Amino acid sequence: MCLLTQGEKSCGARLLMLLLLWVSGCSCMDVIVPSKINVKNGTDIKIPCTFTSCYKIFAPKFVMNWTYQETVNDTEQMFMAYYKKRGMVALRFADRVMFAGNLEKNDLSITLLDVQEDDEGYYHCYVINPPDRIHGHGVIKLNVFTKLPPPRDSTIAVVIGASVGGVLALLILSMVVVKFLRHHLKQELISEEKMEEEGKLEAEGATEEGTK
Repeated sequence: MCLLTQGEKSCGARLLMLLLLWVSGCSCMDVIVPSKINVKNGTDIKIPCTFTSCYKIFAPKFVMNWTYQETVNDTEQMFMAYYKKRGMVALRFADRVMFAGNLEKNDLSITLLDVQEDDEGYYHCYVINPPDRIHGHGVIKLNVFTKLPPPRDSTIAVVIGASVGGVLALLILSMVVVKFLRHHLKQELISEEKMEEEGKLEAEGATEEGTK
């Protein structure tokens, strides 16, 4: 709501901004992260986090941080934060975490070096970009393995599908063959019965001729 004490120019500028936001369809922030990441123990991993906002980053008011949570029931621990004078600063993981994003591109990704089994857990990416009133939040589940599980191979599914298809094809073919054989056997029986009937008729005709 515009107050008269603010002046007509201020009121008009605010209304114009609201109108532009309405026309552009931009209304809130959205954080984009993967739901989970699998990583092998002892390797490096990039944990991505990007966001969209109606406004460009304004350093003096921009707020973002990364937190770590071992399980969903544990308290989150901040391990990286943005400071307007110092930029991105690691607060945990010592020298094993580094900023791998680009603020100008709304990229807040990080890289975790030499991943350990204790690093497994939930990683939260928080973003506040005023004057956008929506607080962005994304969470990634990091799974650490001593040996990475094999990726889902579509070849296995294809082989299984082909095998099932082959069995079904053989079953259908067998049913067709059985049906054909039954039909053929039925035709033969009908032919034999017909021949027997014709033979009886011929014999009866010959008997009648002999009687006369």
